[in-house]
Amino acid sequence: MKISGKIIPGYGVASGKGQDPRYKGGTIRLQAPFFKERGLDLNPYFMGTLNVDISPLSYELGMPKYFFDNIDWSDHISPENFYFFDVVLFFRGEKYNGLIYMPDPKTKEEHVQKPTVLELILPKIEGLEYGRSVQLVLENKQIKIKGQDPEMDL
Repeated sequence: MKISGKIIPGYGVASGKGQDPRYKGGTIRLQAPFFKERGLDLNPYFMGTLNVDISPLSYELGMPKYFFDNIDWSDHISPENFYFFDVVLFFRGEKYNGLIYMPDPKTKEEHVQKPTVLELILPKIEGLEYGRSVQLVLENKQIKIKGQDPEMDL
């Protein structure tokens, strides 16, 4: 399924730009070794997330590509569960393969996202800035888009 979205600012904790002293270097960098232990290597990607608002659409979970439960990655919060889904981002005629990164809303204590925002883990992409429109291709079985127009299906 192909949908459009707009790049928006996030909390800055995934990349470390938010400068939260509890998560030096960013939460993705701190979590990555735990994901790698369980079979997901994030080294090919930028160690942060790109926040894409897909409103007025929202999503519901399907069958994730990866699901990791009870990841005890920080002394500052309780263990969390994480979902990952395949995504392809199109920007300026280029295609970038990545993952939707989703801490389980049931175990996430801080920095909760709106139900219209997807956090993407991708390679470093030059020229992306807040307010830019991007197109995303998602796997229907992995993550379901709600409020969609049937014409959007590929």
